[in-house]
Amino acid sequence: MKKKYTYLSDSERSEIEILRKKKYSMRSIARVLGRSPNTISYELKRCPSGYAAKLAKQYARTALKNRRFQWRKLNKYKELREYVVEGLKHGWNPHEIAGRMKYEKKGFCISATSIYAWLLHEVRGEPYKKYLYMFRFKRRRPRKRGNHGKIKHMVPIHKRDKVSVGTWETDLVVSNRKGIGALSTSNELLSRYLVVEYVPDRTSSSKQKTLQRLTQEFLVESITFDRGHENARHYELSMPTYFCDAYSSWQRGANENQNKLLRRYFPKGTDFSRVSHQQIQEVVDRINNKPRKALGYRTATEVAEEIGLFTGVS
Repeated sequence: MKKKYTYLSDSERSEIEILRKKKYSMRSIARVLGRSPNTISYELKRCPSGYAAKLAKQYARTALKNRRFQWRKLNKYKELREYVVEGLKHGWNPHEIAGRMKYEKKGFCISATSIYAWLLHEVRGEPYKKYLYMFRFKRRRPRKRGNHGKIKHMVPIHKRDKVSVGTWETDLVVSNRKGIGALSTSNELLSRYLVVEYVPDRTSSSKQKTLQRLTQEFLVESITFDRGHENARHYELSMPTYFCDAYSSWQRGANENQNKLLRRYFPKGTDFSRVSHQQIQEVVDRINNKPRKALGYRTATEVAEEIGLFTGVS
């Protein structure tokens, strides 16, 4: 069982001061106290001009207080608060806001933990709590679908080459039972760039047309599908195609995550025949211009441009 970390005591700090004056090395002090060398190293850095137990204790208490109440910065600094709120309104989570802030090298910073604390425990953060995904939708357990018939010429995903520029995954996000139409979603794995197009039905013909347009506008080296029957004409594409195992949507994890982002704006029960092209495109643009942790807090659009994903005129 992993040992729980405890803060250094006053006696330990006094012993560090004594041993340091006797020219003990950092690792030697760690062995004497039974502490990690990293703990001792961090402690010694509190007093770079010479370790003093009393002074180190004061620094430690100040640092702990600052960590616990860092969220108060959001109340104190208007520019920081406006940046955080604007990010929340664009659908960014606190980790993405904090990471993008560092990436853009703003003159202010705050941790994701502090943003969560401000939203969940502070009166002034209450109006913005609604923008957090965790408070907007309940998770539902997916139901297994029946067998829609065997698809010809399927190649399993295990035979797919290493992910490179132009490796895409695709799926359908469907309307409610009474509605018609669906959204064909495709995303490129390296850039996380998302392309969404409305299809009037779930036939293989409609799906095939969207993929043909995809290959004309973007660099596409391969496409990975699930086993939905709308993908039955995959072999007509002039490129390698791959399929996930049955009931294994996690093998297309990036695509499933993109669909989850879409569902923030178009929850289950949406009739996509009543959603305009402009509304769909506004949501897609918002997702593609969202800073992503997997991309070093760059946006999918920025990375797609860097790797040369765009080949045609959309």
